Amino acid sequence: MLDIRFSSALQAMLYLAAAAEGDSPTVSSGRLAEALGTNASVVRKLLVPLGVHGLVESSRGRSGGARLARPAGEITLAEIYRCAVGEKPLWACRPESEHVCPVTTNAAEYFARLTVEVEGAVLQSLGCRTLADALREMRGLDRAVP
Repeated sequence: MLDIRFSSALQAMLYLAAAAEGDSPTVSSGRLAEALGTNASVVRKLLVPLGVHGLVESSRGRSGGARLARPAGEITLAEIYRCAVGEKPLWACRPESEHVCPVTTNAAEYFARLTVEVEGAVLQSLGCRTLADALREMRGLDRAVP
């Protein structure tokens, strides 16, 4: 099963970044849910770790909602990724089997090292992009479509 937490969190953050540019930076969970194609309770759960890590501020009540806690140019995609997936590794290793050859003896350790290396590359790439950069890139995709 594919994990969509990061893509969902990124889409929500992009939506909030776009809203922050307008005159209504606070977005209700219902409006965010509609944009994500899900329900408001899923959105509220998605926003919890983003709020805990200081990326989103939420307020309750009739005029409540969520907004960016910092400017989009100060939030990296790596921060959003870490909030969305936590410390869960990018991949899960197969359970170890009986050690009968060099492959079965070393596969788990090799895969664990490979996972750390790839996760580092992912975080490095995401750390070089801000939410503002991503919003600009995304808007550029509109112009690329004939």
